[in-house]
Amino acid sequence: MRQKSKFRAFTETKMFTLLLLLAFIVVVFAVLTPEGGFLKPRNIKNIINGMSVNAFLAVGAGCLLVSGQIDLSVGAIGTLSGVVFALLFGKYGVPVIPAVVVSLVVVAAFGFVNALLINRFHTQGFITTMATGLLAQGLGYILDGGKAIAIKSDAFNAVGTKSIFDGYLPISVIIAVVVFIIYGLLMSKTKFGQSVYLVGGNPTASYLSGINPKRISYILFINCSVMGGLAGLMYASRMKSATQSGITNSSFAGMTAAILGGISFGGGAGGMGGAFLGLIILNAFNNGISGVGIPPYWQQVASGALLLIALTFDYVGIRQRAFSLRREAARVGAGANAETKGDVR
Repeated sequence: MRQKSKFRAFTETKMFTLLLLLAFIVVVFAVLTPEGGFLKPRNIKNIINGMSVNAFLAVGAGCLLVSGQIDLSVGAIGTLSGVVFALLFGKYGVPVIPAVVVSLVVVAAFGFVNALLINRFHTQGFITTMATGLLAQGLGYILDGGKAIAIKSDAFNAVGTKSIFDGYLPISVIIAVVVFIIYGLLMSKTKFGQSVYLVGGNPTASYLSGINPKRISYILFINCSVMGGLAGLMYASRMKSATQSGITNSSFAGMTAAILGGISFGGGAGGMGGAFLGLIILNAFNNGISGVGIPPYWQQVASGALLLIALTFDYVGIRQRAFSLRREAARVGAGANAETKGDVR
């Protein structure tokens, strides 16, 4: 009986809905792709391998969304990270590890600027991060002169290209999964993670309870930029070069995966487990769309539609949570009134 109740409770969770959606996508594209190519081992490897770059974007965007903030600059900042690394390593001969550290420090500075403008000067996050994204993109073009910069480092490139278990498990995916696990534990099991949820749910109440929302905001914006920088470095490692476009157009990929996975656009809800499933669904969907021969521009339309669907579900979820809170408040209020009347009598 207890097992049945646990199963029923699980069927009412967002995770169960995501698993059903993933199963639906797998079945549909397994039927539509020629000779069932969607389920072939090589294609499954492609789906999994496609996670490695967007995983960092999903983690960074997810943590920031939980706090009720948004960052549209992360794709351009990630691209800049790859360009800075390629210049330091290829042109100036800086060793790999110091070059990685410097490139991440550069992008972390962009995250600090985003947080400073939003918290100190009270600018809108949407416009602010869009502006810093354009700044990072322009700086990247200036640094690389609009040309790809080759990265000739076997150690660095191995991270994005090598696999284990006969080539079926990319090293980059292992790193991505580890990052998800670490941030999942950070958000769900630590005081800091609880503080992020409180800030996203009610910034005023979190401030009154002793939490500094601005400090949380600075940490999360810097973290988002660093995650974007790692995504850019992973992309450069896979391509063995830093390009002027890089992952500039991938900002919405991480956000879509996070929202699709149940992280609320309004803040205060969702987690890394859902974001991970959302990322798998997004990659499987995009891979399937490509596998059935739909032109690239229609793939963009489909991805945009998927984001709209995710936002719609998020809106419905916000309304349901607000209704539940009002109903609970009314129930508590009614109970308090009944006790007061009893005391008067």
